[in-house]
Amino acid sequence: HVRGVSEPLHRVAMGLLVTGERVLLAHRHPLRRHYPDCWDGVGGHIEAGESPEQALVRECQEELGVTVTRWRRLAPPVTAWADDLELHPFVVDAWRGTPTNLAPDEHDDLAWIDPGTLGSLRLAHPGLVPLVTAAMSR
Repeated sequence: HVRGVSEPLHRVAMGLLVTGERVLLAHRHPLRRHYPDCWDGVGGHIEAGESPEQALVRECQEELGVTVTRWRRLAPPVTAWADDLELHPFVVDAWRGTPTNLAPDEHDDLAWIDPGTLGSLRLAHPGLVPLVTAAMSR
């Protein structure tokens, strides 16, 4: 399937918060239209006039109540997950505040995950595994 002219490109910034040997994932609410009832990084759509980095900081503030203070881009934008998705992944390794689920309509749970248990989780996409692996490598 090739994306048609009328189909919008969804530009999304995703943050993987890392502490010690664990990564924070959010469980997407079962009623979500896209990728329901699965685990994913935190983030959301990049708004018009916003950079991926600005979207990352805004989404972490809105969804988790944390102020991101240090991040790095994980990879070039990823389009392999879906034709209409341009994913901008980041690893976040410093922030102020305690991550709290401030968007219960979007996520019904947050959990610090040991990367070794990723294979037992229902993930939004298998491509999340190499991103988490990259995020964990210093």
